Amino acid sequence: MNAKTEIASATRATVPAANSALGILFALSFCHLLNDSIQALIPAIYPLLKDSFNLSFTQIGLITLTFQMVGSIFQPIIGFYTDRHPLPYSLVVGMGITLLGLIALALAPSYYAVLVAAGMVGMGSAVFHPESSRMARLASGGRHGFAQSLFQVGGNAGSSLGPLLAACIIARYGRRHILWFTLIAFAGMIILSRVGAWYQRHLDDARARKSAGEPHHPVPPAQVPFLLAILLCLMFSKFFYLASMTNYYTFYLIQKFGVTVQQSQIYLFVFLFAVAVGTIAGGPIGDKIGRKFVIWISILGMAPFALLLPQANLFWTVALSVINGMILASAFPAILVYATELLPGKVGTIAGLFFGFAFGLAGIASAVLGKLADATSILFVIKVCSFLPLLGLLTAFLPNLKKHEAEPAAMAD
Repeated sequence: MNAKTEIASATRATVPAANSALGILFALSFCHLLNDSIQALIPAIYPLLKDSFNLSFTQIGLITLTFQMVGSIFQPIIGFYTDRHPLPYSLVVGMGITLLGLIALALAPSYYAVLVAAGMVGMGSAVFHPESSRMARLASGGRHGFAQSLFQVGGNAGSSLGPLLAACIIARYGRRHILWFTLIAFAGMIILSRVGAWYQRHLDDARARKSAGEPHHPVPPAQVPFLLAILLCLMFSKFFYLASMTNYYTFYLIQKFGVTVQQSQIYLFVFLFAVAVGTIAGGPIGDKIGRKFVIWISILGMAPFALLLPQANLFWTVALSVINGMILASAFPAILVYATELLPGKVGTIAGLFFGFAFGLAGIASAVLGKLADATSILFVIKVCSFLPLLGLLTAFLPNLKKHEAEPAAMAD
């Protein structure tokens, strides 16, 4: 009878903890939504900035390059540092930097001031992503794919909301109304302070679990650099294509089909919303059937649809962009969790490396594609990028880690 009582008490104690961890995941996902909706304001207002400062496509690409490269350089550094010295309240600081960047963007008197403001928003994101990924893994309860997808879907939903908010508020009332979005950043700071307090309480338990035994390495260490290089090549395919759509899809629709700026931003919202919907599937499916299979489908599987898009009319262009967004979106959670399985115990380093690489690729892609668009046309840029998903063939070199991924896990690294 006493044993039964103890079991019942333990069960009751576990439920609040599980609910608390799930609540943390939703809080992180929501703050990822806030963070990335702010990020998405920058490309969404490119037509407005182009008219205000008489910019070329090359100059527009340099805005994204500045924003993305700041994030690219600092995210691996921050992730490497926080693997050794976790900073529970660093996310609040990161969101504060983003808030200051919004103010600078709204009041920027020149093109160079816009570049500085974009760099500040990039720095805020650089602080946010590595440590929030670690917190998501800590709260995963062993369902790492699910946790990463839930975290990522918040970011993708925010990326899709950014253009919609820009169309409804900034495009209609002017650039200074970006100041309204500082309320979003401030709300994020409040929520993240609560998340930081939860993280602080769980750090000691996480360290105790980590020191209890050596982490299992699913492949020989000598193979890890090669496999990480393959994953980064797949990231190149994904984010170059995504950059072409995120930064130049509106111009493509305006030039080819004659839609208005506001209509083009709504179509961009539709594409990015499809990306958000697709993201939530990649992680949980990978938990069940293995990351490699998900990576196969999510990159190579979209190749036929990507190749068809430049040949389509407006209706089918929008429809194919939705299909491409949903398929492509499942890649990143699967790739990121696969990489953390290759290097267990290095969540911050891996998250910083891959988020940073994603930021850098997006920035370089924006600048390169902007230069190409000036030299040729936006239509040519979209056609060239339609071949990028064929790089998904590199997935054949990845070993199947499904057996290791399916093993029961404790809370996290």
